[in-house]
This record gives sequence, structure tokens and C-alpha cells, in this order.
Amino acid sequence: MKGFRDWVFSQVLSNSLAASRPLSSSGSFFHQGPPDEESDQAHTSSLVASPVPPDASHPSDVNQDYQSLPSLQQVSVEDHSQSQDHNANEKKMDPLEKIEDLQIKFLRLFQRIGHSQSNLLVTKVLYRLHLATLIQAGESDLTVDKLRSDRTRQVAREQEAAGLPELDFSIRILVLGKTGVGKSATINSIFHESKTETDAFQPATDCIKEFAGTVNGVKISFIDTPGLLPSSTRNMRRNRKIMFSVKKFIRKSPPDIVLYFERLDLINMGYSDLPLLKLMTEVFGTAIWFNTILVMTHSSSTVPEGPSGYPVSYESYVTQCSDLVQQYIHQAVSDSRLENPVLQVENHPRCRKNFNGEHILPNGQVWKSHFLLLCVCTKVLGDANALLDFRDGMKLGPLSNTSLPSVPHLLSSFLRHRSLSTPREAENKMDEVLASDLDEEDEYDQLPTIRILTKSQFERLTKSQKNAYLDELDYREILYYKKQLKEESRKRKEKKLSSKESFPDDNNSDVQASADAVPLPDITLPPSFDSDCPSHRYRCLNTSDQWLARPVLDPQGWDHDVSFDGVNLETALEIKRNVFTSITGQMGKDKQDFSINSECAAVYTDPRGPMYCVGLDVQSSGKDMIYTVHSNTKLRNFKHNVTDSEVSLTSFRNNYYVGTKLEDTLLVGKRLKLVINGGRMGGGGQVAYGGSVEATLRGRDYPMRNENVSLSMTALSYNKEMVLSGGIQSEFQPSRGMKVVVNANLNNQKMGQICVKLSSSEHMEIALIAVFSILRGLLRKMATENSSSEALESG
Repeated sequence: MKGFRDWVFSQVLSNSLAASRPLSSSGSFFHQGPPDEESDQAHTSSLVASPVPPDASHPSDVNQDYQSLPSLQQVSVEDHSQSQDHNANEKKMDPLEKIEDLQIKFLRLFQRIGHSQSNLLVTKVLYRLHLATLIQAGESDLTVDKLRSDRTRQVAREQEAAGLPELDFSIRILVLGKTGVGKSATINSIFHESKTETDAFQPATDCIKEFAGTVNGVKISFIDTPGLLPSSTRNMRRNRKIMFSVKKFIRKSPPDIVLYFERLDLINMGYSDLPLLKLMTEVFGTAIWFNTILVMTHSSSTVPEGPSGYPVSYESYVTQCSDLVQQYIHQAVSDSRLENPVLQVENHPRCRKNFNGEHILPNGQVWKSHFLLLCVCTKVLGDANALLDFRDGMKLGPLSNTSLPSVPHLLSSFLRHRSLSTPREAENKMDEVLASDLDEEDEYDQLPTIRILTKSQFERLTKSQKNAYLDELDYREILYYKKQLKEESRKRKEKKLSSKESFPDDNNSDVQASADAVPLPDITLPPSFDSDCPSHRYRCLNTSDQWLARPVLDPQGWDHDVSFDGVNLETALEIKRNVFTSITGQMGKDKQDFSINSECAAVYTDPRGPMYCVGLDVQSSGKDMIYTVHSNTKLRNFKHNVTDSEVSLTSFRNNYYVGTKLEDTLLVGKRLKLVINGGRMGGGGQVAYGGSVEATLRGRDYPMRNENVSLSMTALSYNKEMVLSGGIQSEFQPSRGMKVVVNANLNNQKMGQICVKLSSSEHMEIALIAVFSILRGLLRKMATENSSSEALESG
């Protein structure tokens, strides 16, 4: 359900009716201000005026049926008594009935306004109410939902025709904007009467006033505010005082909609009100922009000329100006997903009118009717979001990774973690593999001599003779490598015997000659168009020094742009007898990001068999750090059986996660290895359990060739849900010069992946697979573009 809600939120933000969230849903909108807020409010208490009742002595054509409208205080008392009965009935209704009741209200409202269901805004609202019905009903039966929708439309028509029950719907609107943009004039135009004073040469509103009235049967109340001054250091303090006074005024009764005013004829490429928009976001919170409608006054002004010297179209000019203001709003909230609806307004008395006497814009739109429709749609969507409880999941701001790590993910990584192995332990494992062959005579010495052919001689051989010759060379290479491993194993055994016979002090006093510096293998560079090979930039020497420093190359970057993108440090040394330490770290830094990943561990090997290890891992995650302290103990129960127990503590953003693991490794012969482990990870009130079984079958020529096949089965339990997954991993050489790596996994959620990697130095036709995939992707993309263009043309 969470994913579906996230998708609905993306739909809300991606359309013009994004302003659908009540301001009361944001804690930041009502949070206590900075310490100087009270002092600012004390100085601006004079800005707040008492609510102004509607003027009954100047009735208008729009609200002539409501001439006897009482004062605002009386209205509030009557509404309070009526709302108590209505709320009592609503408490008895389930969420599905509440959404249906909201849909009936909306259907009645747009009938009063005079819009048809084919209107785009009406269609969007009905579609989102349809989603709300499906979510609350918990069903996907379109037939049942269509019957319910038809019944709702029929009920709305019958209620509106009879006029019963009385439609209880009101809109509370907050007006914000710079001084002189036409806020008060717009309020007067909507009510068709002079509710507030206006002045073309100086600010007319010097305090916060509230005006109430009725337009087309909809109760509307405006909160008129003093005009803000243009962005400057001198005006910031006054603007802050005004905003804090407005915030205090609307604290008890927050508005449903916010109108932010700008003059269309004064917006140009030099427009920049980012400081003012940031101040609004700081004082009211980012939630204010969810319910904000951008109002462009003076919309009948002459359209300026374009770059070519000819006037641009009216629609293009309005879009350009609204996009410019929207861009600054995106910068103020640090989120580009928001899209506020735009309303064009013209309050001049000589504004063009249609046959019904309604003021119209140059594009023929009746702006007052469109204003009322926008407000109704925004209010209805806000109520729907409140019923769906989407308020906590809808937040604006930079897309930062603030989520905590998943406990099952931490457990899965913990189960795959392998403890540190000392150099002696690795040597002992190699000796165990070769133990059965040490006493045997080397097969390489028994082979007859072979004549190495030149290139011309090799070319004269037949295809079968070439294959036989290359197979013989491969066989001899494996036997020679095996002979070298045996000799190294014999030397280690002799050294151990001699060290046991000598005194312990002699071992500590031995001084080994320092080894000569040996060049390390070159790093594999990404493809480049450079004429020369810059691999010399990354060459390093393996000296007698215990520290090994190497550059880190970005495989996705260009080698001629930056020599390297980080530094890698490694060291492994024996501090004292049977005590080893290892430090591995990698650091990367660019203009914006800094990353570090290091592992430090110390191991003590008991001569009687057990091995004890303690370590610290540090990893960067964005601007935060993840610290993990782990300790484990290895016990050798039998000759080919090792048991490992481990405990870890992970710290991330003041959250701690404790993990425990028990692992058993069993060697069956020289080729089969079984690993069985189980563990638990808990933290933050969450606990996950898991375990895995892995069987690895090594190749016939191991360790000369690293050919193997691994089968694994993993089980994870979290929140009473079990996830089972299986995987296979194989690495082999099907033929000479070709290497194949296969990875595949699948779980009981019917999710998995298959990855096959082939590398060959002879079969170049394998590259045709990539060419085929690229061509297929291009053809599919062209077909999609053609189908979309045909749909647009037909539509």
C-alpha cells in the first residue's frame, strides 16, 4: 500500500492541481518561530484587524439571494451548531461513505458553477476520487466501482434538483503577494462589490482583514494581508514581521487555499524574488506551496515583442512567465516536483466581456468562473487527502537519502561477511589441499621433452594438430604450476620444523633481508581514444615497506581527464608472535562528495587451535558514516571442520543494530566445501532472522585453475514474512581462450536475475550478441515513438 500511495503522490505533484494538501497537515507550518518571533509579533499586533462582515447594503447580482446574510460572528455560531450535527453524522459514516459524500458534494458544486464533466480539471478530480474509493474499498472490481459511480452521479443530480440537503461547503482563502499587485482589487472583483479599499499609488491594506461572502452558492472567506515589499536587505525585516503576524492570525483556523499574486506585465527575464519566496518557505513551511495557486494580475496587458521583433502568442507569454515564477518556487523549496496551478486575472473596469457580461481574458477564458473551479477542486482534493491520510507521506524538500538501513539487508550482508584470515591460515589451507600429493613424484618431471614450434611452423599444422599442440601446452602449464606449489609447501613445512627445534628467542632475533622492489601488475584501463597508453600513471612498486598505496581508477570515467579518483591503502603485518593485524582503506574525493571505506582487524591465533578476531569497519553513506564493530571466534572441531561465531554492532544516525551469527564450514575431500550459517539482526524495535546453506564444488585442476560451481539457499524472516531464495554461481572455461561466468538467483516472490559473462580472445562472433541487443532496443524505441505520435495525431 505504501508504494501505491507514493505513486498517487507523484500523480498529485505532476499535475496542475498539486495544491491539494491542507496546511494543517504540516507540522512545520505551525511550528514555533525563532526566539525573536514574539518580539516581531508584538510590534506587528496592530496589523491584525477584526473580521469584516459582508456588506448587506450593497448587494450584487452574484449573491442577491443572500442579502440577509448575518454577520461573520453569527455565521460562525450557526455554522458551529450545524457542523456539530454534521460531524456527529460523519462519525457514524465509514471512510468509504465519507469519500462518496465528498464526491456527491463535488458533483453538485460544478453543476452550480456551470462546468460540464468534460472539463479537464473536473475529470482529474473525479479520477482521484475514484482512486480514493478503490483504496478505501480495498477492491479492484471495476464493475462494482462503476455501479457505485453511476449511483453517486444520480444522487448528486437528485439532491441538486431538490436543493436538499443544504450544501455545507465553504472555502477559506489566504491572500499573499507584494504591494500593488492587485490583491484587494481581485477580492472586490470576485464579490462584485467594494469589500476593501484599493489605491493605485500607495499600499491600501495596512492590516490583516477577513471578508466573507457567497459566490454561486459557495461560501468564500478571504484573508487580505498587507503587501510585501520587494526583496532587499532593508525590506526583509518588515516582510518577516508581516508573515509572522499572518501566521499567528491563521494558527487556529488555517486556510484551505493560498493565493500568491504577481503582475504578469512586470515579469521579465530580470525577475528575481527568490529571497522573498525563501522567506515565505522559512516562515510558513514548505506545506504552504501544496495549496498555493499562482495568480497573474493585469493579464489583459499588451504582450511584449519576442526576440524576432514580432509579438509572441498570449498563451506562450503566460506559460513563459508562469514557468519563471515556478522555477524560483522550486529553488525555494529545493524540490522540482511541485507544479502549482496558474490563474490569470484582470480587474480593470474596461476589461472585455462576453455576451453574458462576464469578464474574459484575451484567450476568451472567463477568469472568475475558472477561479471558482480551481478553488473548489483544490478544496475537494485536500479533503480527500485528509481522508486517505496522505498528509504525512507528502513532503517537499531535497531528495536526500534520509531513510534508515533495512534490517533484512543488514542481516543479509552480515551473513555474507567473511572474517579475516591470517597469512598462516591461508598457507595451511593450501597445504591441506596439496597434502595428499606431496609424497608423490611430480608428474611434470616424468613428461618427455617437447619441441616449441615457431610461428611459421605452427601455421603449417592442420587444425587437429594445432588443437593437440595447444592442449599439450596447457597440460604442461598446469603440472608446472602444481610443482611450484608443492615446492613452496615443502619449504614452509621445513621452516616450521626448524623453528620448533630452535629457541624462541632466536626467532625474534632473526633479521630477514629486505626484498627488492617488484612492479605490481598494471591496472586495466577503460577504452579510450588516446593515442598512447597512459597506464604508466597508475604503476606502483611492491617494496619491503608494509604499506601498499595504489591509485583508484573510475572505470566509467576518461583516463586522460583525471589520473585517478581515489587512493587505496593496504597493510598486513605480524605485530608479535601469533598476533596479526590488517588495515584496508579506500578514499575518494571530488568537488561535492567524499567517500571512505575502510576495514581494520586484529587476529590472535592460539597455538592450541582457536582463533580470535576483533575489527572495525567504517563506511560513508552520503554525508553520514556507518560504523561496525565485530568480533568472532574460530574453532577447529575436526581436521576438516571449522566453526565460527561472530557478534557485531552497527551504528548509523544514532541507531544501533546488534547481530549474531554462527557458521560451520565442512570440507569433503579436496573439491567439495559446505558452509552452513544462521544469524539474527535486531535494532530500532525490528528483528530479522536468517540462514543460508552453500555448497561449492571445485574444479579438477584446483588450485591451479579457479573453476567452481556454487549452489546456495537462503531464508530470511522479517515481520512474520518468510523469503526463500536460491542461487547458482559458476565459473569455468568451456574451451581454450574462453571464460564463462554465470550468476542466477530466484526467490519465492518470483523475483530474480540471470547474468552470463563471456570473455574470449578468439571467438569474436560473440560480440554480435551485443550488436543484436542494441539494434533490438533501437527498433523497439522507434516503434514506441511512432505509436505515441500516431496516438497524439488521432487524439
